[in-house]
Amino acid sequence: MQIQSSFSLKNFNTFGIDQTAEAFVSVETETALKEVLSLKEYPCKFILGGGSNLLLTRSIEGLTIHVNTKGIRVITETEETVTIEAMAGENWHEFVQWSIEQGYGGMENLSLIPGNVGTASIQNIGAYGVELKDIFVSCSAIAMHDLHEKDFNLKEATFGYRSSIFKTSVKGKYVITRLRVCLTKSNHKLNTAYGAIKEALEDLEETPKNIAAAVVSIRQSKLPDPKEIGNSGSFFKNPVVSLSHYKELQKQHSTIPSYPINKEQVKIPAGWLIDSLGFKGYRKGDAGVHKKQALVLVNYGSATGKEILALAQTIQHRVKEDFDISLEAEVNII
Repeated sequence: MQIQSSFSLKNFNTFGIDQTAEAFVSVETETALKEVLSLKEYPCKFILGGGSNLLLTRSIEGLTIHVNTKGIRVITETEETVTIEAMAGENWHEFVQWSIEQGYGGMENLSLIPGNVGTASIQNIGAYGVELKDIFVSCSAIAMHDLHEKDFNLKEATFGYRSSIFKTSVKGKYVITRLRVCLTKSNHKLNTAYGAIKEALEDLEETPKNIAAAVVSIRQSKLPDPKEIGNSGSFFKNPVVSLSHYKELQKQHSTIPSYPINKEQVKIPAGWLIDSLGFKGYRKGDAGVHKKQALVLVNYGSATGKEILALAQTIQHRVKEDFDISLEAEVNII
């Protein structure tokens, strides 16, 4: 374990933003994590996972701690279900692929979501009709102030749309170290409600493996690979509006899509709003909007975090002006 000074974070965030950590350390065990959390000479500590849901607009003061713990194991199992524990530093997609290879179901719709296991609980990641909360059992965390360990169950995690207790009341107070999920071994509850999945499956049997392959194919066709073009996936949350507001918008925009939340609210795809304003494929310098998916902001090479943030704010302003909808960023802006 070595602490490095003036460390470039360019390769530790999927936007590829070249910002600097005042001090940086990567930890591979929970013991090492506790050691660096207890260092008094660094009162300011920043926890870094896969860097996939992050926009860096400045350098990071104090100690940046990269959680790189690895390991996947079976905790309990019955004839029909299995509970799996994964360490925070495991790559999320690789964890999903591992589960598919074992014949387990439940995670297939969450294939190819960037990032690590540790941050999945913070974000309540989701895709194609499935969210982490649907398979979540509990997660373990270490308190940053006194290093006590605590488990959070499903109720305590208070999951919402791309939200959890770790983004609200205990934000910045805990470091998630382990995640436990319950998956199926048989009688899988498959979710193929999204038309794109049904289309990708064609005549294939609906199995976790085939659904995972379909999701990967869909995401690869629409979303840029961060290794080729810097990005953080979906930059904005899909806004939820009242049914009355939606009906008013329909009068001016007859093709505006929506997904019902309840009898009084609907969710509108943020990508449609942005695309309808002509931003898809827009570029200013090296900051841009992806040509295939308007919900994804990209770094074409040397864009700064502030330049990408400025583009995001321009989009937010236009959406508010034209639709009276406030777009909320899904990524964490530092």
